[in-house]
Amino acid sequence: MRKVISKLKNIEMARGKDVINAPIIMVWKTSNRSNAVTKIKKFNGYHIDYILNTHSKLPGVPQDAIILELGIGRKFYDLWKAKYKL
Repeated sequence: MRKVISKLKNIEMARGKDVINAPIIMVWKTSNRSNAVTKIKKFNGYHIDYILNTHSKLPGVPQDAIILELGIGRKFYDLWKAKYKL
């Protein structure tokens, strides 16, 4: 386990590096309360590992947001939009 973590720290996760053409779709909530606002965001030009492991602020998403779903591809946008009634 330690070897895996040390290898992950050495990987440079930069915006725009090794990016695929499909958009990354994120469904997130503003807090963990039941009446929290659920939102959906589409990222183009980002690597999925950068979004998962970033400690900086993503555009349009607060740092304390709770990620509910994260996927790669256009079909997730329509699927999750209907699922969460957005």
